Amino acid sequence: MELQSMDILERIHASYYQLTATERKVADYVLVNSAQVQFMSITQLADECGTADATISRFCKSLQLKGFNAFKLELAKHSAAAALGDQTVTEQTDYDTPQGRCRELGRLNQEAVAQTIELVDHKAVRKAVELFEKAGKVISMGAGGSMIMADEFAHLFSTVSGKFASVADAHSQMSAVAVMDQRDVLVLLSYSGATTNGVQLLELAKSRGIPTVLITRFPKSPMAKLADLVLLCGSNESPVQQGSVRAQIAQMVVMDILYHEYYHRNKEACETNLQSIAAALTGMHI
Repeated sequence: MELQSMDILERIHASYYQLTATERKVADYVLVNSAQVQFMSITQLADECGTADATISRFCKSLQLKGFNAFKLELAKHSAAAALGDQTVTEQTDYDTPQGRCRELGRLNQEAVAQTIELVDHKAVRKAVELFEKAGKVISMGAGGSMIMADEFAHLFSTVSGKFASVADAHSQMSAVAVMDQRDVLVLLSYSGATTNGVQLLELAKSRGIPTVLITRFPKSPMAKLADLVLLCGSNESPVQQGSVRAQIAQMVVMDILYHEYYHRNKEACETNLQSIAAALTGMHI
């Protein structure tokens, strides 16, 4: 049987004795912890295995996969197939009913909130808000689903201050950072913390001395290594769930914490702006 047609764990077994000693360490860990690995970043897996990120990449290439994301996708497929195999044809789980799905989704969303609250670094929140207070402008950016969250970040803060805005297009994002200065703040939202564009934006901001704040799930991601402040959100997301609602909820919890801290520290100005905006919008509602 060709390697490409095998299940991912079968691939690892079939390739095991062709792997280097360090790659076998990765294989050994994955074979025992396959369900957890699909939610890890490449750096997390490397730390768990006591190897380097480059070893993980070589391990994936040895399995004839394009890279780590492709590897995680195969693990997610394996987990889904295993879950189906555990159910008999006549068995009906609670998730098979609309009420059961609602309960399960509610539980997962509550977990995302609870995990995020546990991960909150209150010192980092205070420092981020201090940066916002001193900034000439605060620009939020992201990619994919995180760009939607970046828009929401700017929209939320725009109700109390005129200095917040978002930029969506990748080229426009680079252009915007290229003309920002040290009086401004760049806020990046990235669940994975590993997008190529995000890394490039942070590198450019760093070279220009622009303060940066990152909201992400992974504290040891490439973007987290570059950002000045890192705020963590909870909720695990598999490779086939990109843009999941609970991951967005986790990001929004962090945004809400930042917003209320900013509001509390600048209450008088925020209330004045809220009243001005409310008066201006009065004629737009029937």
